[in-house]
Amino acid sequence: MSSLTIGKLAKQTGVTIETIRHYQRIGLLPEPDKPDSGYRCYSDDAVIQIRFIKRAQQAGFTLKEIATLLALDGAGAHCADVRQLAEQKCQQIDQQIKDLTALRQILGTLVNDCQQTASSTHCAILDAFSEDASTQT
Repeated sequence: MSSLTIGKLAKQTGVTIETIRHYQRIGLLPEPDKPDSGYRCYSDDAVIQIRFIKRAQQAGFTLKEIATLLALDGAGAHCADVRQLAEQKCQQIDQQIKDLTALRQILGTLVNDCQQTASSTHCAILDAFSEDASTQT
């Protein structure tokens, strides 16, 4: 079992020292005791935990959701519990895709309108953003 300083831990996991401190503050990563030498030493378990956090973030989980995943893992949760969280995340992502698709369509329409009514004095996109909400359909 190796002993890493916070700087070495950061380098080995590809995160910043401030990220590690943030994870400690919010309870995602335990803070080791400070020995008399003044340097906290982290174990290989910290490396594993930070890599878990980063992979879960890449899968779209928030830090709060990751805390739940870690708590489930520590409690010996059944796969069904974790699968339920993953299914909820899939539903959230599906909704985000729908929302972004709708936004893309609206913006595309504005760009098209701008191209059709090009004017040196008024921008159709800015005009659309400036319209009174009561006049919009």
